[in-house]
Amino acid sequence: MKVIIFSVLFLLIPAVNNARMSESGSAKMANFDTYSVGNLAETGLSRDVFNLAIKGMKKLDTNGRLQNPNIITIADYSQSSNKKRLYVIDLKNKKLLFNTFVAHGRNTGDEYAKSFSNKEGSLKSSLGFYITEHPIIGSHTGFSLLLDGVEKGFNDNALRRAIIMHAADYATENFIKRFGRLGRSLGCPALPPNLNKLIIETIKGGTCLFVYNPDNAYLTKSSLLN
Repeated sequence: MKVIIFSVLFLLIPAVNNARMSESGSAKMANFDTYSVGNLAETGLSRDVFNLAIKGMKKLDTNGRLQNPNIITIADYSQSSNKKRLYVIDLKNKKLLFNTFVAHGRNTGDEYAKSFSNKEGSLKSSLGFYITEHPIIGSHTGFSLLLDGVEKGFNDNALRRAIIMHAADYATENFIKRFGRLGRSLGCPALPPNLNKLIIETIKGGTCLFVYNPDNAYLTKSSLLN
């Protein structure tokens, strides 16, 4: 009897392994399909940045941190601020919902984002993964979205620093035409006024926001990417 049981288990092991490999392959294919079907390459978002965003988001979801893992937002600060470098993606339906401008912090750089900080008063953007919370009405910013930075040492002071998503007149194409580049915030990912509420209503309540830049210190030490 023991010999028979062992033989059955031996035969089942390859099937289990193949199933795991198939699940892993399916997940990768789903990501590939979203990137391809959503025509994300045409918008300027690289596959590598998209894959990093999905990698970190999946860890957050596995740990039960996300209420809605079907929506992901990427602010690609490797791109010029004159580009539409904010992406809101519907992973379930493989669709790009929004692609627009987003400002970075005043002391992070001019046209390009180059320097980042997690410190209060730095007026710099913070890299990494955030979880969206609920909208608020700011005294100076109006309809805004609280952002909870979840990467220790990189953005976990976001709530203390009042890093929020909000509308700004300097985050518009008209501003670029006048001054040659997008305006800058106090560290917040600021959006065009005409899309601010639409985007906040779409991503509020426990979705993932990934603020990216090819910063070596972040990429090598991020707990969600390593």
